[in-house]
Amino acid sequence: MSYLVKLEAFEGPLDLLLHLINRMEIDIYDIPMAELTRQYIDHIHTMKVLELNEMSEYLVMAATLLAIKSKMLLPVHEEEAPDIDDFAEDGPDPRDELVERLIEYRRYKEAAATLKEYGEERGRSFTRPPAEHAAAGMAAALPDEGLNVHDMIAAFRKMMERKKLRAPLRTRITRQEISIADTMEKVVGRLGETGGRAMFSDLFETGERAELVVTFLSLLELMKQQRITVEQERNFDDLTVVLRKEVL
Repeated sequence: MSYLVKLEAFEGPLDLLLHLINRMEIDIYDIPMAELTRQYIDHIHTMKVLELNEMSEYLVMAATLLAIKSKMLLPVHEEEAPDIDDFAEDGPDPRDELVERLIEYRRYKEAAATLKEYGEERGRSFTRPPAEHAAAGMAAALPDEGLNVHDMIAAFRKMMERKKLRAPLRTRITRQEISIADTMEKVVGRLGETGGRAMFSDLFETGERAELVVTFLSLLELMKQQRITVEQERNFDDLTVVLRKEVL
């Protein structure tokens, strides 16, 4: 059974790299390439399990990260007859081009978010509020470091590791339809039975890959419809799925 899924929440490999850098709380100008590359590849391995069709550009970036990591591991040899001026510089950092791309992407991303917030704020306003109220309203509307689809994929990977999911058989079996809509209602019902809150991993009851994938996609759709929220106390902690009060 194959799932070729396109999700608007995926904005590309640069978005994923920025997400990992923020979660790891590292300096964008001094990126530890070994750890960033490891986490990036772990992430796209999970995307492969989900059989998402945005994989090609992510794989190109993975090759870029591996190339940068390899260059940084190579020993630096002095020239046989160097000029005295050659000692003034150590040469370009293999990470420089990647850092420039990330900084430029972050600028555009922040600008787009600001314009979107301005548009939404203006669409909700009919008259100009007092200056202090306007500032307070805008501060509340600005996006925070909330959870996104990358956090969800990381949680999905951790859940699979805990369940020790076995690789699926390559044999063709009788097709079995698994409805995302039905699974969404099943998830909502499960949350209702547990007081409106449940650990992310507890919502995945079976070890069958097809059902795990559909449950994950159902959670993403419920988030998109604002029927659930997902909470995390600290970076890399387990996620908690919360049913919104108006759904109860």
